[in-house]
Amino acid sequence: MNVRLGYVAMTLNLENCSPSGTVTVKTFSGLPDTEVRLHRLKKITKVNLNNTLRILRYNKALNISVYRFTSKLVPLATHPLIEDWNYTDDFREEFIQIGQFVKENDFRVSAHPDHYTLINSSSEKVFESSLRDLDYHVKLYEAMGLDDYKYKLVMHIGGVYKNKELSIERFKECFEKLPDRIRRRLILENDDKAYTARDVLEICRDLKVPMVLDVHHHNCVNNGEPLEDMLRDIFKTWAGEYFPPKIHFSSPKTIKEFRSHADDIEPGEFEKFLKTAKKTGVDFDVMIEAKNKDNALLNLSNKIKEFENIRWINEGHFEVL
Repeated sequence: MNVRLGYVAMTLNLENCSPSGTVTVKTFSGLPDTEVRLHRLKKITKVNLNNTLRILRYNKALNISVYRFTSKLVPLATHPLIEDWNYTDDFREEFIQIGQFVKENDFRVSAHPDHYTLINSSSEKVFESSLRDLDYHVKLYEAMGLDDYKYKLVMHIGGVYKNKELSIERFKECFEKLPDRIRRRLILENDDKAYTARDVLEICRDLKVPMVLDVHHHNCVNNGEPLEDMLRDIFKTWAGEYFPPKIHFSSPKTIKEFRSHADDIEPGEFEKFLKTAKKTGVDFDVMIEAKNKDNALLNLSNKIKEFENIRWINEGHFEVL
């Protein structure tokens, strides 16, 4: 059983390499004229895109082929103040370079729209805002030439709005109405407060959408369902996909701040999950969500060498025997 490790957006090992530079609406609005404002946006975006390519090259050197793009590649991209700016044309070459590197190295890249992207909201305004955000993320893929639907967007089900069953039905209805270019990118994740792994599994089955299991979120909210009773079925939602199933893994910061992510992954917790996953016999990828970003991945990878029945292959890849 082969397992690959990935991390989110930022590396701590490259100097001055943030892909998430931004500017606040207040600062942007306070700039003297349109030309100056556009210059500021272009300057930040260029740095973000160049740093993203630097990170991908760094990942290749470390054999890390699973990576999540930041949602902040283009500052204020969905804000009405810049709705006339065609950033994909202005940075055509940079986007294509990133996409070519991804394809040449068969990287698994993804993105995760922010928590305010709520397609099951009863508010038309919130839905329209969410649609703009999803459209922005898809535009990034398209600008990179990543037209294959194997490059995904992760999202949560959304709010409960005082009636969970109705909110789930509204999610399904709104999901089916999404443009094909967006809908076919989406994969769904359980959250840490409202929608359990069982809830999301059933939704994914109905919609025929892959499910991303977040192990930490499952530990935060569940109805007593053992993970091993669901894991095989969760992995089955990926049938027919190019990439294997993907999970999210993090450790709680403290007992008091259980929902918050710790700096690193607790090795014992991860080893315990591997023993559960081994029963499925299914290859999968792990997105590590930890404050120490790539260092958390490297620290865990080094610890994995000490696990029983593991063949460590490289920093981003190991086999469960």
